[in-house]
Amino acid sequence: MSVAGPVTGWASEALEGIAADGLTRHLEPLESAQGPTVDIAGRRYVNFSSNDYLGLAADLDVVAGARTTAMRHGFGSGASRLIVGDSLVHQALEAALAKHFNAASALLFNSGYQANVGVLSTLAGEGDVVFSDALNHASIVDGCRLSRARVVIYPHCDVAALERLLGSTPARRKLIISDAVFSMDGDRAPLLELERLARAHGAGLVVDEAHAVGVLGPTGGGLCEELGVAPDVRVGTLGKALGGFGAFVLASKPVRGWLINQARSLIFSTSLPASTCGAALAALQRMATLPSLRERLWRNIHQFSDGLRQLGYPAHRDSAIFSVIVGRPERALQLSQQLREQGILAKPIRPPTVPAGTSRLRFALSAAHTTDQVRRALSSLSPGRGEGWGEGKISAP
Repeated sequence: MSVAGPVTGWASEALEGIAADGLTRHLEPLESAQGPTVDIAGRRYVNFSSNDYLGLAADLDVVAGARTTAMRHGFGSGASRLIVGDSLVHQALEAALAKHFNAASALLFNSGYQANVGVLSTLAGEGDVVFSDALNHASIVDGCRLSRARVVIYPHCDVAALERLLGSTPARRKLIISDAVFSMDGDRAPLLELERLARAHGAGLVVDEAHAVGVLGPTGGGLCEELGVAPDVRVGTLGKALGGFGAFVLASKPVRGWLINQARSLIFSTSLPASTCGAALAALQRMATLPSLRERLWRNIHQFSDGLRQLGYPAHRDSAIFSVIVGRPERALQLSQQLREQGILAKPIRPPTVPAGTSRLRFALSAAHTTDQVRRALSSLSPGRGEGWGEGKISAP
């Protein structure tokens, strides 16, 4: 039974405003497994909208890891980890993550959002200052807000500006937070410089490796591994390159203990199902023992980047993420639909996910894409294939 109250009226008014701005969103259920191709509403598309960078979301070994663990431990975890929601599989996954990423310890969270909110609201508080990159993910933005610390936003990847702010901002404690790879542009943070500034100013450094894990570094350890950077805290996800769900924090054992005792997003959440942890263990094993997955991913990244340059677009080779910035929300919708007519799925990204005036189509490459599928995507972006492509540009760092 629906309730006749004021909230429905508020919702209708809000939706009218969203529609007027061209920002209405709809859910589109997949009729297939996640993968390089997906089925939506009876049609198959080549999928360039997924963060399944290593193609592990439907990997049979990963699926078997979930199934075997569920048969042994059941499905639901029953409670938060501090009550009775912990299990040997949670402990085993944390140990495996710490070993693979060469960290003192690891701690699981239910999502990257919960990890960032939990870390930032624990590490910083009243009297502290958090320095956050202007293009950091929304989970970082919200974590900063919930920390009750003063938040100083520095211009995107502007090391000189950050240095000035660090030197002129008094605080009990200072904390620098940045994505490693920025999710909407695909560029990399200047982590070596951020580490230098953190050490020079006695600041803590937190790096969110969500879009770098499995993609960068000799073992898929992320941008920190690739550059040899050792932040105080690294946040990683199980839901992108590792093909599953959940997140983890890598830190010293005292920091892990602090989070267990104070991170509200951990303490007050039912823990991940053991089966999810079993799948993650299998995915981690696949990533560790099959460097060919990263090799195929980077082959596709290079093919896409080279093809974009041949079409006249500037294009980086920093990550698996490429954005065609087209400006207005309605234009992003129009061009996304043109791609669909050619069998290419590249979802439009509009405010508030990105700043006003930078609506875009975001392409994410996967190791599971074939050479022909990448070629099809490039063909669909040819300036002569559809109205308005000549004004689009590929974002570059």
